[in-house]
Amino acid sequence: MDMIEPNVAALFWFALFAGVASIGFYVLTGVFPLETRPDLRSRPLGMALIAANVVLLLALVGGSMVYGAAHLRWTSLVIVAGFAVLFAPGLFNVWPQRWRDGMAGLAIVLTGFGVSLGLLQHVGAVFSL
Repeated sequence: MDMIEPNVAALFWFALFAGVASIGFYVLTGVFPLETRPDLRSRPLGMALIAANVVLLLALVGGSMVYGAAHLRWTSLVIVAGFAVLFAPGLFNVWPQRWRDGMAGLAIVLTGFGVSLGLLQHVGAVFSL
């Protein structure tokens, strides 16, 4: 395995972060354009959830790329990120409809992003305050 990727633990963590980011991306694409979602646009909590999710998604993607570039070979980075994007729609479709559409889906994704960013900071310390 050392010939493929010597840091298997970092590969696992990067795969987890890339998977969460990919699934979250698919949930967030369902709320845009906002004109098609009056149920979310008319509620202040809906707009706040959308804004928070977009910010956390950008932080997770950026932090994951920094972590992957620091700990993995670039070939492993590309292959695992590709697998995450490729298989995320299948995982997304397994979710019940009520979890992936609307306020519940946004709340679940927000929690997933928050936990993933906390783990990313704990494992890789990519964000300095």
